[in-house]
Amino acid sequence: MQVDLFDFELPQELIALRPVSPRHAAKMLVARSGNDFDNRSVIDLPSILKPGDVLVFNDTRVIPAQLEGKRGEAKIGATLHKRIDLRRWQAFIRNAKRLKNNDIIEFGGGVSAVAEQRHPDGSFTLKFNGEEPVEILLERAGRMPLPPYIASKRPTDERDRSDYQTIFAEKDGAVAAPTAALHFTPQLLDALDARGVIRETLTLHVGAGTFLPVKVDDTDNHQMHAEWGRIEQVVADRLNKARAAGNRVISVGTTSLRLLESAATKDGIIHSFEGDTSIFITPGYKFRAIDGLMTNFHLPKSTLFMLVSALMGREVMQDVYAHAVAEKYRFYSYGDSSILLP
Repeated sequence: MQVDLFDFELPQELIALRPVSPRHAAKMLVARSGNDFDNRSVIDLPSILKPGDVLVFNDTRVIPAQLEGKRGEAKIGATLHKRIDLRRWQAFIRNAKRLKNNDIIEFGGGVSAVAEQRHPDGSFTLKFNGEEPVEILLERAGRMPLPPYIASKRPTDERDRSDYQTIFAEKDGAVAAPTAALHFTPQLLDALDARGVIRETLTLHVGAGTFLPVKVDDTDNHQMHAEWGRIEQVVADRLNKARAAGNRVISVGTTSLRLLESAATKDGIIHSFEGDTSIFITPGYKFRAIDGLMTNFHLPKSTLFMLVSALMGREVMQDVYAHAVAEKYRFYSYGDSSILLP
């Protein structure tokens, strides 16, 4: 499909630079099939769901994956993208033309890395020096990897260390937040429990590739970056049991959705999963594992807008986003929410 089909006009003032407080006070657009839209708030979620519905969350934790350093006098920026092993990460590099294989980048605070290998896409394998765990080195030298549409408008600060982390964050490894879950608070979770809504978790370490623009004209020519994920067998079993009983499985975020769909067979059975996924969902895809999606509002011509268009229909999603713009919903990572129920 032509990428231009997924374009839309977005006023820049609707890009959220901070989350609302409390987080569950964000607006939420409920969209059902047939252009049935309802303006609600995230705190209303329990009344929208049914007892027995299952919400699936991503428990990945964002690491301070953005680094500023020098190779000699040349300034080098690095955004870690995907872990390779205990000391190596694949990283997108700013000013990569000043970097050669085996150059050493000094990031300050006693943190340095060897640029071991340049990849065809221009990224590098970085091997961090020393014996301290890389996570400790990043806490010392790194900063939170805010998306470009926020970082270009304001500097990262200490608030982002907590703002850009979900209440479910447990397993280090993401370089972007699973932002649909940023809206959840203890108060909301208590209300969901009282409603009889079930919670399950999986892990997908979101990579920086989620922010890369689609540079081709046709979706068939776009290559997704791989991300590592895991679904435990007991979680898969409970999800299958819930669907067999007629209850809905609703993914909280496109990251959870992509991993669930990667783990499901054509007959709709979800299996345990551990490894990389580079699934790319566009209109025409037949969903296997989910019955709905809670998600924020995405960029024009992005792979994520293509995904929600596959779930609801491209024309419906164009109407959803036009409605959101007209009603001044806040967009992107720190913005408002939607729940899509096909």
